[in-house]
Amino acid sequence: MQDDDNTPSNPRALAGARTIGDIIASRLTRRGFVSGMAAASGLALAACGRDGAADGLGGNAAGNAAGDNGGAAMEAPAFDFKEIARGLDETHHLPADYDADILLRWGDALFPDSPAFDPQAQSADAQRRQFGYNNDFIGFWPLAPRDGEEARGILCVNHEYVSTLLMQPGLAADYPESMTRERCETEMAAHGGTVVEIAQRNGKWAPVLDSTYNRRITAGDTAMEITGPAAGHPRLRTGADPTGRAVTGTVNNCAGGVTPWGSYLMAEENFNAYFLGALPEDHPEAENYGRYGLPGGGYQWGRHVDRFNVAAEPNEPNRFGWVVEVDILNPASTPKKRTALGRFKHEGAETVLAPDGRVVIYMGDDQRFDYVYKFVSARAYDEGDREANLSLLDEGTLYVARFEDDGTLEWMPLVFGKGPLTPENGFASQGEVLIETRRAADLLGATPMDRPEDVEADPKGGRVWVMLTNNSQRTADQTDAANPRAENLFGHIIEITEPDGDFAATRSRWEILIKCGDPDKPEFGAMWNPLTSENGWFGAPDNCAVDPFGRLWVATDGNRSTGAADGLWAIETDGARRGAGRAFFRAPIGAEVCGPRFAADGATLFLSVQHPGDGRGATFEAPTTRWPDFDDAAPPRPAVVAVRRKDGGPIGGPLTG
Repeated sequence: MQDDDNTPSNPRALAGARTIGDIIASRLTRRGFVSGMAAASGLALAACGRDGAADGLGGNAAGNAAGDNGGAAMEAPAFDFKEIARGLDETHHLPADYDADILLRWGDALFPDSPAFDPQAQSADAQRRQFGYNNDFIGFWPLAPRDGEEARGILCVNHEYVSTLLMQPGLAADYPESMTRERCETEMAAHGGTVVEIAQRNGKWAPVLDSTYNRRITAGDTAMEITGPAAGHPRLRTGADPTGRAVTGTVNNCAGGVTPWGSYLMAEENFNAYFLGALPEDHPEAENYGRYGLPGGGYQWGRHVDRFNVAAEPNEPNRFGWVVEVDILNPASTPKKRTALGRFKHEGAETVLAPDGRVVIYMGDDQRFDYVYKFVSARAYDEGDREANLSLLDEGTLYVARFEDDGTLEWMPLVFGKGPLTPENGFASQGEVLIETRRAADLLGATPMDRPEDVEADPKGGRVWVMLTNNSQRTADQTDAANPRAENLFGHIIEITEPDGDFAATRSRWEILIKCGDPDKPEFGAMWNPLTSENGWFGAPDNCAVDPFGRLWVATDGNRSTGAADGLWAIETDGARRGAGRAFFRAPIGAEVCGPRFAADGATLFLSVQHPGDGRGATFEAPTTRWPDFDDAAPPRPAVVAVRRKDGGPIGGPLTG
């Protein structure tokens, strides 16, 4: 995710509303005897910093049974690979019996006529035909292999943002004045997404440049349609679009999703960063924009392009912060901004089907003290009617989560006319509820969270995992002695269990799976299974994936605060090892790992390595690494890697039990 300042904008949190930390503390205070019981059984007899793992083990029946019986060391792990060591250096690392091939790098060709990458002479025209910058989410849609191919599919990749001083040469000395219109347009072209066919031959994946599926989606050029309840609303109308139904481009696309009908969901996250200018204090949008941190001023586009300056085009920010649906099987199709899914700093948009066939999408609003959401479609998915499925996300109910002390969770509908979402509180329609999703959720009393990022469901197991990256802004009066994480520097992971696997349910249960940080430092209040090694713990969970076998993998963004590189960890979620981590992949210095995506057979893992070479003072001319080319004349290049076992077996090792 982009290194946004993440200053809280939730007035409830700033005024002292109870946060998820308060609720966790309350629950654990009343359940403290569980830790003692587990410790007595021998399960938590490890370094004192790991004692809290017993509470995490109490989260499901399998964990409780394992704790009661002891014998954690006797149970086979879900994963079988040699764990890598913590560390921080210029390159990536993974177990010795695995390979990580560079599949696509920033600037690589996507079409037969793509120009060669020339980092010293970048242009928007070239970038529109090349793989974009800072790849994040990865989606994969399998296709039938052709002669000579072992596998084939369509890869969908978000290009979340650009690291301006690291990406373009000669900027640092007089930035931001050095950001000409041409340089801004190059940045716009490096944003958005890539859709590209890839094929596997002789165990190696490569792009198919002459595929008709290939396309680039950008911030500056791609025409998009606004659909759903907010489409056409006067607050979405601009001088360039008096209809409020057409918008150019998408920005800051973080974690996303792939639908069962062959479309790709691009979630717009820190859209506030792209706007300059100021509104008068009495402007009708001033309060709304304040809740979203607008204008953020992170990019200089508004110096040259009026629509990114709120003084020139005050409604333009309302046209961002949505989930964009792209039909990847029809490269001529117009991407759709689906307003029914709400407007906030979206992270994650993976689909899962409820037992009745309705489509459910879990999402995080990635800011300190903001919320967890899910959308449930009004109609069921119809495997035989793709055309009908392509409009499923325009009708349905958006819910926001309230976590209760007793371990239950209420999903509260954001529906115009219900509860406080009425004209008396400034909402005149469902469209306005969705344009101001955050304020609507505030009024419903949703639980402020510690930066909710990716949210992923296990379609077979009925569980959902929420990545809460960190929250250094939480104060001491928002915690108690049972959960002394006044400054949650390392984040935690919550597990939601939907009743009978019904992802559309409005009442669920929740439990802490892991509280991140160094388990050997009691002052951090970390909570891990005591079987976690010195390499298996981490901080700042961000993206996650559930592999084809139902196993959880977690990628980090901010593990640098623990003194080691970001990476990917395998997480045990059942039995006596529940809550144990194992280190699998380590990123080069300055980079985070994003978008883990498994091929359907589990034998390939695609990973995004984002912003390698970044760091305090890092520039195009002086990065902290030149990964992956290690060419002194070339800058570092964000890239997608394809990880495979050398023997062709499943990633993570053979399953046991």
